[in-house]
Amino acid sequence: MSGPAELILASASPRRRELLTQIGVTFTVVTADVVEHEDPTTDPRKMVAHNSALKADWVSARHPTAIVLGADTTVFIDDTALNKPRDGIEARAMLRRLSGRTHTVFTGLAVRRAADGLRLEDGEASEVTFKDFGDDVIEAYLALVHTLDKAGGYGIQDHADLIVASYRGSLSNIVGLPLETTKQILTRCGLL
Repeated sequence: MSGPAELILASASPRRRELLTQIGVTFTVVTADVVEHEDPTTDPRKMVAHNSALKADWVSARHPTAIVLGADTTVFIDDTALNKPRDGIEARAMLRRLSGRTHTVFTGLAVRRAADGLRLEDGEASEVTFKDFGDDVIEAYLALVHTLDKAGGYGIQDHADLIVASYRGSLSNIVGLPLETTKQILTRCGLL
């Protein structure tokens, strides 16, 4: 293959685009036209691994010489995955459930290049502890943050002072793309 490999991010997430830019790689975005597996009772590690691979495989089949990065993130508490809320009612319910408790954020990563069969997968888990808050804080938070495109109905990068007490692990993972793990997997592909 001549010249540097093309990298495609198989995600519509603006947060993933911002994070990937921080690594210093050049990439384009192609959104995968797939139906993600979002059964809340599925093992969260398996769910994010499946969805990240689904996205990467779909884009890689259409861009076989490019290196494709797929990612998927979910929030996990009480043996249940909290994916993106369908509406404000579900977002409020998720925030109530997370209030005063610790949950885990899982992200799966998949790299594919169809031309030579490159297949790499990795994942990351971080813990977030929420402050104990009531409906007044939930309403204030929802007035400030668009939550319908965020697993668990929140974004740690948006007004976290209202809801987050602390976190352990990768902050970028909680946002949606674990940068250290992503750097390692892209280095293995020869992109860094």
